[in-house]
Amino acid sequence: MEDNYQNRTAFIKGAKDIAKEVKRQASKKVGRSVDRMTDEYSKRSYSRFEEDDDDDYPMQGSQDGGYYRGDSQAANDDEGGHSDSTEGHDEDDEIYEGEYQGIPRADSGKGSLAGGPESVRAGEQQFRDVGVSEAERRKDQEELAQQYETILQECGHGKFQWSLYFVLGLALMADGVEIFVVSFVLPSAEKDMCLSEPNKSMLGLIVYFGMMVGAFLWGALADRIGRRQSLLISLSINSIFSFFSSFVQGYSTFLFCRLLSGVGIGGSIPIVFSYYSEFLAQEKRGEHLSWLCMFWMIGGIYASAMAWAIIPHYGWSFQMGSAYQFHSWRVFVLVCAFPSVAAIAALSAMPESPRFYLENGKHDEGWMILKQVHDTNMRAKGHPEKVFSVTQIKTVKQMDELVDTGTDTPMWQRYRLKIISLSQQIRNNILACFSPQYKRTTFMLMAVWFSMSFSYYGLTVWFPDMIKYIQKQEYDSRTKTFTKERVEHVTFNFTLENQVHREGHYFNDKFLNLKMKSMVFEDSVFEECYFEDITSTHTFFRNCTFIASLFYNTDLFKYRFVDCKLINSTFLHNKEGCILDFSDDFNNAYMIYFVSFLGTLAVLPGNIVSALLMDKIGRLRMLAGSSVISCVSCFFLMFGNSESGMIALLCLFGGISIASWNALDVITVELYPSDKRTTAFGFLNALCKVAAVLGISIFQSFVGITKAVPIIFAAGALAAGSFLATKLPETRGQVLQ
Repeated sequence: MEDNYQNRTAFIKGAKDIAKEVKRQASKKVGRSVDRMTDEYSKRSYSRFEEDDDDDYPMQGSQDGGYYRGDSQAANDDEGGHSDSTEGHDEDDEIYEGEYQGIPRADSGKGSLAGGPESVRAGEQQFRDVGVSEAERRKDQEELAQQYETILQECGHGKFQWSLYFVLGLALMADGVEIFVVSFVLPSAEKDMCLSEPNKSMLGLIVYFGMMVGAFLWGALADRIGRRQSLLISLSINSIFSFFSSFVQGYSTFLFCRLLSGVGIGGSIPIVFSYYSEFLAQEKRGEHLSWLCMFWMIGGIYASAMAWAIIPHYGWSFQMGSAYQFHSWRVFVLVCAFPSVAAIAALSAMPESPRFYLENGKHDEGWMILKQVHDTNMRAKGHPEKVFSVTQIKTVKQMDELVDTGTDTPMWQRYRLKIISLSQQIRNNILACFSPQYKRTTFMLMAVWFSMSFSYYGLTVWFPDMIKYIQKQEYDSRTKTFTKERVEHVTFNFTLENQVHREGHYFNDKFLNLKMKSMVFEDSVFEECYFEDITSTHTFFRNCTFIASLFYNTDLFKYRFVDCKLINSTFLHNKEGCILDFSDDFNNAYMIYFVSFLGTLAVLPGNIVSALLMDKIGRLRMLAGSSVISCVSCFFLMFGNSESGMIALLCLFGGISIASWNALDVITVELYPSDKRTTAFGFLNALCKVAAVLGISIFQSFVGITKAVPIIFAAGALAAGSFLATKLPETRGQVLQ
C-alpha cells in the first residue's frame, strides 16, 4: 500500500507541474480565463487522488455498513465549510479554498483543457444525472422509513412523547387563542379607536391574512432549517407583536401588529403536527395526533374565559392625558400572548426531530435524539437497564446544493447567496408537491381543505352574527316612539334609551350628565337648550333645528347631526376620541364570550370520539363520515329562530365537524414524505385561510336577509368534500414516509 501511495503522490506532483507550465504558457495568449480552467484542472487532479485514496482507506459507517456517510454528506454537515478537494494546500498549489467543485469522480482528471469532446465528457462524468440521484434518494427514504418505524417501536411510547405532547400543545393552544382575540376585542376596540364599518371588517379578517402567509412561509422553511427552529422563530414573532399590539394606540399600527402576529402563529399548525408525528409509531399516530387537537379547543376556552374575566372590568385601565389610553381590552390582548411565550420556553428544552436530521444526512444527531427518547421512556417505565440496541441508521443521500462563497466574498453577499439558495430549494419543494407522483393527492387535498374551511369558518362566524341579529330584532321590538311632544323648562339627568322622538319641540330644556343609547330625534326643534356631559351610542339627530343652544363637554360630533340646521349654537370642549364604556354593553359582551365558550367546549366529545376511533376505523371513514353528518346537520339551521336555538345548533355543528378536521390533519401528515411534509401542510393550511376569508365574507352578507343561501353553500361544500375524501388513499397502518 505504501508503494501505491508513493506512486500516486508522484502522479499528482507531476500533474501539478504540468498544470503550472500550461498555465504560464496559456496566460500569455488567452489571459485570465485559462487561469481559472487550469485551477480547476489542478483541483480535479488532486480530487482524483483523494477519491482513489479513500477506496484504500474506507471510513467506518459506509453505505455498506448500514447508513450512508459519503462525501456529499460530509459537505452538507458543515454548511459553510470547504470541500475535501480544496482544503489543506499551500500557496504553491494555487487551489482556491472554498471554491466548491462538486462530488469528484475517479476519472474527473481525464480529458483535455482545450475544450474539445474530451472535456465535455469529463464534465458529464463529473456531475451525476439528476434522475439517478433522485432515484437513489427515494430508495434511501424508503429504507429509512422502514428502519425508523422499527426504531420507534423499540423506543416505545412514554414519558418523552407525553412531554412533547404538552409542549407542542401550548403552541397549538396559542393558535386557537389567536383566532378569538380580535373578535373578542372588536366591540371595545371599535369605540376606543373610533372604527368605521370597513375598518372593523378589515380588523376582523387581518388575522386570517397573516396566518395564511405564516402557514406558507414557516411550513416551507421547516423542511429546510428544521421543525424546532422554525417553530421557535414563528412563535417568537407572534409573541413580540402580540405584546406590541396591546400598547399601540393608532388603528393602522394595531392592524399591522395583529397582521405580523398572525404571520407568526400561522406556522403553528403545519409544524406542530409534522413535528409530533415524527416521534410516534404507526399504531399510536392517529390517536395521539387527535388528542393533540384538543389543545386548540383549550385555546378557545382560555380566550373566552380571559375575555369574560378581564374586558368588562373597565376599572382595569389607566390613561396619560388624552393621547395614551390603556383599557382593559388591551390587558386581555397581553394575556393572550402567554401561551405562545410558555410554548417558546418549553420548546427550548426539546430536541429537533430526529427524522429531519436523518433525512438531511446527519446520522449522529438523529441517533443521539432517538437514544434520548429510548432512555427517557425506559427509565420512566422502570427499565433503566435496557440499552438502545441501534448502532447504525440509514441516512438519505444528499443532493449537491452548496454555493460558492469564497473567503474574499463580503458577508452580505454570502447571506444573499444563502437566501437565494434557500428560496430556490423551497421553490423546488413546493413544485415537487405537484410532481406526477403527488399531483393527484395534492389537488384532492386542496379541494377537501377548501370545502371544509369554506363551510366551517363561514358558519362559525355566521352563527354569532345571526345571534346578534336576533338580539337586535328583539331590542328593536321594544323601541318606544313619541310624536309631536312639547317639552319646556325640563332637566333631563337620567339615561335615555331605545326611543324615537318625531316632530317634537324642546324649549329651554337641560340635558345634564346623562347617557343616550339608541336614541333618534327626527324633525324636531331644540330652542335655547343646554347639553352638558353627554355620552352617546347609536344616537342621531335627523332633520332637526337647533336655535341658540349650547353643547359643553359632549361626544355629539358632526356625523350625529344628519341634515340638521344649527342657528347661533355653540360647541365647547367636545370630548376627544371615542368614549369607552362597558357598563351598557356588559350583558351583550357576556353573551358573546359565553357563546364562544359553549361552541368551543362542544368539540370535546368529537375530539374524544375521533381519538379513540382514528386508528380503528381509519382516517378516510372518519373524515367522510363526519363530513356527511355535518352536511346533514346544516339543514337543522332552518329551525334556529331563537337565540337559544342558534346556540344549540352551533354546538351541534362544532361537535360533529371537529372529527373531520382531526382526520384531515392526520391524513395530510401521512400522505407526504418527510422532506416535503411541512411544505405541503403549510400550503394546504394557507389555502384553508383563503377559503375562510371567502366563506366569512359571503356568509356575513346574508345575515338578516335569508338563511337558505348560507345553508345551501355550507351543505354543498361539505357534501363535495366528503365525496372527494373517499378518493384519497387510506394511510392507517402505514409507516411514515
